[in-house]
Amino acid sequence: MKIYNTLSKQKEEFIPLEEGKVKMYVCGPTVYNYIHIGNARPMIVFDTVRKYLEYKGYDVNYVSNFTDVDDKIIKKAIEEGTSSEEVAQRFIEECKKDMADMNVRPATTHPLATQEIDGMIEMISTLIEKGFAYPAADGTVYFRTRKFAEYGKLSHKNLDDLQAGHRDIKVTGDLKEDALDFVLWKPKKDGEPYWVSPWCDGRPGWHIECSVMSKKYLGDQIDIHAGGEDLVFPHHENEIAQSEAANGVEFSKYWMHNAFLNIDNKKMSKSAGNFFTVREIGAKYDLQVLRFFMLSAHYRSPLNFSADLMEAAKNGLERIVTAAENVKRLAGMAAGEMNDTEKELFAQTDAYVEKYEAAMDDDFNTADAIAAVFEYVKFANTNVSAENSKAYLDAIYDRLKLLCDVMGIIIEKEAEVLDEEIEALIEERQAARKNKDFKRADEIRDQLAAMGIVLKDTREGVTWKRA
Repeated sequence: MKIYNTLSKQKEEFIPLEEGKVKMYVCGPTVYNYIHIGNARPMIVFDTVRKYLEYKGYDVNYVSNFTDVDDKIIKKAIEEGTSSEEVAQRFIEECKKDMADMNVRPATTHPLATQEIDGMIEMISTLIEKGFAYPAADGTVYFRTRKFAEYGKLSHKNLDDLQAGHRDIKVTGDLKEDALDFVLWKPKKDGEPYWVSPWCDGRPGWHIECSVMSKKYLGDQIDIHAGGEDLVFPHHENEIAQSEAANGVEFSKYWMHNAFLNIDNKKMSKSAGNFFTVREIGAKYDLQVLRFFMLSAHYRSPLNFSADLMEAAKNGLERIVTAAENVKRLAGMAAGEMNDTEKELFAQTDAYVEKYEAAMDDDFNTADAIAAVFEYVKFANTNVSAENSKAYLDAIYDRLKLLCDVMGIIIEKEAEVLDEEIEALIEERQAARKNKDFKRADEIRDQLAAMGIVLKDTREGVTWKRA
């Protein structure tokens, strides 16, 4: 299995620090509002990476934080006349709902920045002791960027170039030793949440939060650190500097970053009016469609979101689900073990699994993996019928389900229980059709449609689904 490592700018064979185990940290959202579809991409992508690693037999310790103290959260709290804690907790719960609807599995641990302050103070103290950080007169603690010799190794930026391109806004009272030094701890402002520290009452800088949470829940060294490409610099670059300066060992072996999501070929922004939350998309589509859409491109490729592409994703997903439902329906009416012909047919599906695994082993190429699934679906549609044995049909279904499960695509719909009124209406419509009262049958169909129930008449009887 090969992973593209942002650190080396090339694909590398994946070799975990500890055989059979993977320690993985993914930067989570800042919780001051509903998550947007840009937030959704890394959630879906790296959840799929996790699931494939598990499919390959690895025990994955997957940590993804919630940033629950931040200027944006404080601003929202002031606007609402409430506390930062209330805002953060509310939107953590809303985020978890959206994640569940996208079939993103909860992390092994979802740490909160505000619950790890002691660890942050401890790491900052270590950095000061080692000479990598210094407290200024006002209580702000800065990291000495130039003291960390490898600064820039992830973003491939040169310190001198950064200095030349940096707008030096040094004014009277600016207490930095160097314009490139960044904040580890900052003093409180009126009305803001704060914690007591040796330097001042205040709160941590954003970068130190992830370094500390990763260390606490995964250790000094991890296998994979991941997030959106917008985090490469300065966030992940600063994490490396802090963690390696404090811990004295390489922070993460592999760095993975997903590319940006555009809306109708433009950058998503509220001012441009093309900003969509996951909740808004969920009002128009099953969020399984959004997940399928996100996986239809390689994670390192820019992805363009549009109504047409979402419709294409919806249709593609329906092809897979319809094929699965057909196989399952036939299996429910079948019996018996596989005959020799069926065994030979089923053996042919090994080729699709091999294609799927080859795609995923090549830096998690979900686009090619989905193409392999479509080939499998075509095979299934051509090579299953009511004449097949239950064992063969079950095997065809189970293999399709396994490949889809890895990508978080749900093909097995939960059985839904209709309430008595709907059941009675369906029975009444059947009776009306039997009596050739088609007017009444159509009226009932329309009535059920208004209730969100779509009927489909087949040779085997009436099937239905919710609109």
